[in-house]
Amino acid sequence: MPNLALSPRFESAIVTQAPKTTTELQQEIDCLRAQLVEAQKMTALGELVGTTTHEFNNVLMTIINYAKLGLRQQDHESRDKAFNKILSAGERAAKITSQVLGMAKNRAHEFEPTCLNSIISDSLFLLEKEMQKYRIELDVNLQDIPQVRAIGNQIQQILLNLLINARQAIGEGGRIDIRTGFDVENKLVSMVVRDYGPGISQEKLRKIFEPYYSTKSGPDETGRGGTGLGLSACRDIVNAHDGKIRVESSLGKGTCFTIMLPVASTCTAPTPHFNMAPNAGPVPTGQNH
Repeated sequence: MPNLALSPRFESAIVTQAPKTTTELQQEIDCLRAQLVEAQKMTALGELVGTTTHEFNNVLMTIINYAKLGLRQQDHESRDKAFNKILSAGERAAKITSQVLGMAKNRAHEFEPTCLNSIISDSLFLLEKEMQKYRIELDVNLQDIPQVRAIGNQIQQILLNLLINARQAIGEGGRIDIRTGFDVENKLVSMVVRDYGPGISQEKLRKIFEPYYSTKSGPDETGRGGTGLGLSACRDIVNAHDGKIRVESSLGKGTCFTIMLPVASTCTAPTPHFNMAPNAGPVPTGQNH
């Protein structure tokens, strides 16, 4: 019968291995959460590149076509028109590149006064063509709000996730409301994303922020969603910002996410007002996290 005794060296290693302290385990958990947030950012970036690459190609075709037109025309008026179209397309291409690079690089590794309305405007610009493709109506109401204490890149990650989720939920021809507000008493700035899709049942709503839980059967035709990691990462980011996240939903009426972030103590001046549509009322029944 073979000898199953452990070698002295292996046995010694087992005996001397000390259990990890609570502090060490917490540090490992924090490290894994940070890695998850970074992985989610890269996933969102990959999805965004797929959308913007198609749009960038359209811009290039516009530039090429108007350049050819300008070369064929002899009169100054036609050439000036072609040059103006080329200039406009070039400026749009530069803005697309700037936004994608801005998401690829952290705006800052530390918390800083951040303009939430600007992040929303930038994100809507990046998703503009996708929303048009699915005929999504966007009602945007950005109020005069102070800057928030935030890492802008992470907040944009949350917003892109919520907007893509909303687009997937309502299908084609739906509507999404985006609005901001300011709770003066509690010094919290709110960002609301509401869709008018099928809604989420109360049983599923209770689990919606759990890792790997998803209301979707898998990725859609664009390859997005279905992993159950997006909203879990959103909650962790909001918690790290000392903020709050709330979800409200009713079957047949839609779903509403509200993010509340603390005001930046060093910068409380309101940001410029931007209004495209009236406010929409809340969706009843929800979960706070």
